[in-house]
Amino acid sequence: MTERPAEPWPPAAAGVLRLPSGRLVRGRGLRYPPPDGPVPAYALYLLDRRPPDVPWDAEWLRWPDFRLPRDRDRAHAALREVWVRAATERVEVACGGGRGRTGTALACLAVLDGVPAAAAVAFVRRHYDRRAVETPWQRRYVRRFPTP
Repeated sequence: MTERPAEPWPPAAAGVLRLPSGRLVRGRGLRYPPPDGPVPAYALYLLDRRPPDVPWDAEWLRWPDFRLPRDRDRAHAALREVWVRAATERVEVACGGGRGRTGTALACLAVLDGVPAAAAVAFVRRHYDRRAVETPWQRRYVRRFPTP
């Protein structure tokens, strides 16, 4: 028996970013209560310390606040997994505040989805949060993010 794909995020729900392909990904800050509504099927948490356990499938990527991921190869693989799963599942990307690391990850997902790397930060700021991707090195990371 094949499992039916989860219903996607409501497009107008808090923190939901629609990528050009139509994939929907929710970004959020873990310091705040989760938004009302459905829960993710899969999440990628971008924190320096292990996040609390959640009842859905989740991965932790060691990524200090205001910095870059500790392991860039693993980060690329994890973000690619988010992008692939977003085609059929509700996926969430989250850090402490939901702007710097989350915005950087969302911009990298936009690059994987076909947005030119030089335009990905502006795309995320326009469609997710105007203050996303907080540091110069995070912007540079997005510009240099490898595409498949």
